[in-house]
Amino acid sequence: MSDTTIPSVLFVCVHNAGRSQMAAAFLTHLAGDRVQVRSAGSAPADTVNPAVVEAMAEAGIDITAEVPKVLTVEAVQASDVVITMGCGDTCPVFPGKRYLDWELTDPAGQGVEAVRPIRDEIEKRIRGLVDEIVPAGQA
Repeated sequence: MSDTTIPSVLFVCVHNAGRSQMAAAFLTHLAGDRVQVRSAGSAPADTVNPAVVEAMAEAGIDITAEVPKVLTVEAVQASDVVITMGCGDTCPVFPGKRYLDWELTDPAGQGVEAVRPIRDEIEKRIRGLVDEIVPAGQA
Protein backbone atom coordinates (compact mmCIF):
# COMPACT_ATOMS: atom_id res chain seq x y z
CA MET A 1 0.00 0.00 0.00
CA SER A 2 1.41 3.40 -0.89
CA ASP A 3 1.23 6.36 1.45
CA THR A 4 -1.20 8.09 -0.92
CA THR A 5 -3.90 5.59 0.03
CA ILE A 6 -3.56 6.37 3.74
CA PRO A 7 -5.89 9.17 4.85
CA SER A 8 -4.18 12.09 6.56
CA VAL A 9 -5.71 14.23 9.28
CA LEU A 10 -4.51 17.55 10.69
CA PHE A 11 -5.83 18.81 14.04
CA VAL A 12 -5.53 22.55 14.59
CA CYS A 13 -6.16 24.73 17.64
CA VAL A 14 -4.62 27.99 18.75
CA HIS A 15 -1.91 26.75 21.13
CA ASN A 16 -1.53 23.08 20.04
CA ALA A 17 -1.20 22.34 23.76
CA GLY A 18 -4.53 20.70 24.58
CA ARG A 19 -7.41 19.74 22.30
CA SER A 20 -5.41 19.11 19.13
CA GLN A 21 -2.77 17.14 21.07
CA MET A 22 -5.45 14.93 22.64
CA ALA A 23 -7.17 14.38 19.30
CA ALA A 24 -3.91 13.50 17.53
CA ALA A 25 -2.92 11.11 20.33
CA PHE A 26 -6.30 9.34 20.29
CA LEU A 27 -6.26 9.00 16.50
CA THR A 28 -2.71 7.63 16.54
CA HIS A 29 -3.65 5.26 19.38
CA LEU A 30 -6.84 3.98 17.72
CA ALA A 31 -5.83 3.94 14.04
CA GLY A 32 -2.09 3.31 14.26
CA ASP A 33 -0.40 3.41 10.88
CA ARG A 34 -3.73 3.34 9.01
CA VAL A 35 -3.94 7.15 9.27
CA GLN A 36 -1.28 9.84 9.01
CA VAL A 37 -1.77 12.22 11.95
CA ARG A 38 -0.55 15.80 12.41
CA SER A 39 -1.38 18.53 14.89
CA ALA A 40 -0.47 22.20 14.96
CA GLY A 41 -1.40 25.56 16.41
CA SER A 42 -1.83 29.03 14.96
CA ALA A 43 0.03 30.45 18.00
CA PRO A 44 1.71 27.42 19.62
CA ALA A 45 2.43 27.34 23.33
CA ASP A 46 5.86 26.43 24.71
CA THR A 47 4.69 23.13 26.18
CA VAL A 48 1.71 20.79 26.20
CA ASN A 49 -0.76 21.58 29.02
CA PRO A 50 0.25 19.44 32.06
CA ALA A 51 -3.40 18.73 32.93
CA VAL A 52 -3.88 17.40 29.37
CA VAL A 53 -0.81 15.16 29.77
CA GLU A 54 -2.24 13.85 33.07
CA ALA A 55 -5.72 13.27 31.64
CA MET A 56 -4.31 11.36 28.67
CA ALA A 57 -2.12 9.25 30.98
CA GLU A 58 -5.31 8.27 32.83
CA ALA A 59 -6.61 7.02 29.46
CA GLY A 60 -3.42 5.00 28.97
CA ILE A 61 -1.83 7.32 26.40
CA ASP A 62 1.55 8.93 27.04
CA ILE A 63 1.97 12.33 25.35
CA THR A 64 4.87 13.56 27.51
CA ALA A 65 7.18 13.67 24.47
CA GLU A 66 4.81 15.85 22.39
CA VAL A 67 5.59 19.50 21.75
CA PRO A 68 3.34 22.20 20.27
CA LYS A 69 4.03 22.81 16.57
CA VAL A 70 3.35 25.84 14.42
CA LEU A 71 0.66 25.56 11.77
CA THR A 72 2.15 25.64 8.26
CA VAL A 73 0.57 25.89 4.85
CA GLU A 74 2.41 22.68 3.95
CA ALA A 75 0.76 20.76 6.78
CA VAL A 76 -2.67 21.82 5.56
CA GLN A 77 -1.84 21.02 1.93
CA ALA A 78 -0.57 17.55 2.91
CA SER A 79 -3.77 16.65 4.79
CA ASP A 80 -7.02 15.17 3.50
CA VAL A 81 -9.06 16.21 6.53
CA VAL A 82 -8.43 19.36 8.58
CA ILE A 83 -10.18 19.50 11.95
CA THR A 84 -10.14 22.87 13.64
CA MET A 85 -10.84 23.45 17.31
CA GLY A 86 -11.32 27.14 17.86
CA CYS A 87 -8.60 28.59 15.64
CA GLY A 88 -11.08 30.83 13.83
CA ASP A 89 -9.98 32.56 10.67
CA THR A 90 -6.27 31.85 11.19
CA CYS A 91 -6.59 28.43 9.56
CA PRO A 92 -5.73 28.49 5.85
CA VAL A 93 -8.40 27.01 3.58
CA PHE A 94 -7.52 25.11 0.41
CA PRO A 95 -9.89 23.68 -2.19
CA GLY A 96 -10.30 19.92 -2.13
CA LYS A 97 -9.74 19.53 1.60
CA ARG A 98 -12.41 18.39 4.00
CA TYR A 99 -12.80 20.78 6.93
CA LEU A 100 -14.53 20.01 10.20
CA ASP A 101 -14.83 22.45 13.09
CA TRP A 102 -15.17 20.80 16.47
CA GLU A 103 -16.44 23.16 19.14
CA LEU A 104 -14.75 22.02 22.30
CA THR A 105 -13.99 23.81 25.56
CA ASP A 106 -10.40 25.06 25.69
CA PRO A 107 -8.55 23.24 28.50
CA ALA A 108 -6.00 26.09 28.87
CA GLY A 109 -5.58 27.03 32.52
CA GLN A 110 -7.90 24.25 33.68
CA GLY A 111 -7.15 21.41 36.04
CA VAL A 112 -7.38 17.73 35.20
CA GLU A 113 -10.96 17.57 36.56
CA ALA A 114 -12.07 20.01 33.84
CA VAL A 115 -9.96 18.32 31.16
CA ARG A 116 -11.46 14.83 31.60
CA PRO A 117 -14.85 15.58 29.99
CA ILE A 118 -13.09 17.35 27.09
CA ARG A 119 -10.81 14.31 26.67
CA ASP A 120 -13.80 11.96 26.70
CA GLU A 121 -15.68 14.01 24.08
CA ILE A 122 -12.60 14.08 21.85
CA GLU A 123 -12.18 10.31 22.16
CA LYS A 124 -15.84 9.80 21.17
CA ARG A 125 -15.41 12.02 18.09
CA ILE A 126 -12.14 10.32 17.14
CA ARG A 127 -13.77 6.87 17.32
CA GLY A 128 -16.45 8.12 14.92
CA LEU A 129 -13.80 9.61 12.62
CA VAL A 130 -11.86 6.32 12.51
CA ASP A 131 -15.05 4.46 11.54
CA GLU A 132 -15.59 6.99 8.78
CA ILE A 133 -12.13 7.43 7.22
CA VAL A 134 -10.27 4.14 7.72
CA PRO A 135 -10.97 1.96 4.68
CA ALA A 136 -13.07 -1.13 5.30
CA GLY A 137 -11.00 -4.24 5.88
CA GLN A 138 -8.26 -2.30 7.68
CA ALA A 139 -9.98 -2.07 11.03
